[in-house]
Amino acid sequence: MTNASSTNENQYEKLIRVLEEQLAQSNQQNRDLSKQIEALTDQVRHLTKLLYGSKTEKSKYNVPDGQGSLFDDDPSFSESEHTEEQSQQTILYTVVRKIQKKKRNDSLNDDVEIKEVHHHPENTQCDCCQGPMIEIGSTMVREEAEFIPAKMKKVQYYEHAYECKSCKSDTSKKAQIKRGKAPQPPIQRSIASPSVLAKLIYDKFTLYLPLYRQVKEWERYGLNTNDKNLSNWVIRAAHDWLLPVYERMKHLMMAKSVLHVDETYAQIINRSDGKTGQANAYNWVFRSVQSQGPIITLFQSSLSRGRTVLEDFIDGFSGTIICDGYSAYDKLEGVTFANCFAHVRRYWLKADSKNGQIGVNYCDELYRLERKFKHLSPSKRRKKRQKYSKPIVDKFLEWVETSPFYGKNALAKAAEYTLNRANGLKAFLNDGRIEIDNNPAENAIRPSVVGRKNWIHSVSEAGAKANAICLSIAETAKANGVDFYRYLLKLLTELPNLDIYQSPEILNLYMPWSRMIQADCGNKVR
Repeated sequence: MTNASSTNENQYEKLIRVLEEQLAQSNQQNRDLSKQIEALTDQVRHLTKLLYGSKTEKSKYNVPDGQGSLFDDDPSFSESEHTEEQSQQTILYTVVRKIQKKKRNDSLNDDVEIKEVHHHPENTQCDCCQGPMIEIGSTMVREEAEFIPAKMKKVQYYEHAYECKSCKSDTSKKAQIKRGKAPQPPIQRSIASPSVLAKLIYDKFTLYLPLYRQVKEWERYGLNTNDKNLSNWVIRAAHDWLLPVYERMKHLMMAKSVLHVDETYAQIINRSDGKTGQANAYNWVFRSVQSQGPIITLFQSSLSRGRTVLEDFIDGFSGTIICDGYSAYDKLEGVTFANCFAHVRRYWLKADSKNGQIGVNYCDELYRLERKFKHLSPSKRRKKRQKYSKPIVDKFLEWVETSPFYGKNALAKAAEYTLNRANGLKAFLNDGRIEIDNNPAENAIRPSVVGRKNWIHSVSEAGAKANAICLSIAETAKANGVDFYRYLLKLLTELPNLDIYQSPEILNLYMPWSRMIQADCGNKVR
């Protein structure tokens, strides 16, 4: 009997252990399922917000003066209260409004040529006494904008030769001949003049008008061509005359110590790496900061998003790069990286929860301070940041580190993203030249994105490189207040007649911020 009872106890113990193991396994599965449900719920919430919610990242409290409405969060201030008394009462009142002169939303520049059209009576003889009438005044009844369409001209260059008859008749003297010299064209053996090339490039990279859509417009002006010719003209002009300007800008940029960097995808059909045209190529953008002289914005076309592209471009650069959290921006000799608070804020905004809003509020508080420090010198801005911004950053990072954010949900991803870049996020506190975010680079790369939606792809790598060069010249000119069309016209007219390859220092005169270019091509000059 004793053996039988002990056997039963052992069996019961084994059964209990098996049941406990099964229960623990079930609990673990439940925890795993709960995490999956939480992650899927966050994903559904995020996708629903993308589909139906506001598309802006602006907080309702993130207004310029930092002061939000006191009544936005309480519906009692915005919803009317209905009572029996109210429904039976009618209150009449009069609102006195000041009559404001409506401002026109269209106007002409002050320097536009004025053409006056005067209308006099058909007969200036008095209908009563038949005597002559004299003018007593005039009234301008309206003004309108008149468009004069562009027209095409065929310009023929002749070189005239002269000789000295006296020296020619004297056998003891050499014949003396002089010949007029026509200016060099931007493209040899081509009918494309500097003005045609300037408009062609301007329309593509400022108006984002694809070349195949420009063909009919050129035909309307009287120039019969095709998109392949136009593409070749852009490539030749960019390589021969805009590339030296681009290289000079790059040389000056590499001498600076703070840069913004970003990248976006592009598409190149004929690739040299053997990949199909469906594979992503990339446009990188590099932008200098305003505190270090004139703004320079340069694009670099590449088949890759790898670190080697960045290393090759910034060869010789030493300083700080402001960037997002992409892994290529790390561990480069002589370079420190400052990370972007706009990306951090975006992650907390996606969390769309109470804790997510706390993270957003920390970022908003830093941005309010940055607006106050915006116009200070770098040294003063650094001092202000150390005094006011540093405590907020430290408190923010401590809150993230001590909060129990685990799993794969949006909140945990925001916390992980923030902590992994803590050192880069602190960089702006120690240098007043460093911006709090990488928004200048993101804004600079938008023309590439807008252009991509219009011209879709580049056929060749040479075309993609030409696009990068032209976009660089366009955005740098715009940043320095220079009219891109007039700037192109000057470059393509004068550079072919200068020895810029033997004397590259000449290009200093043709930088967008030079006195000559500002005087001839500045937006304020007409």
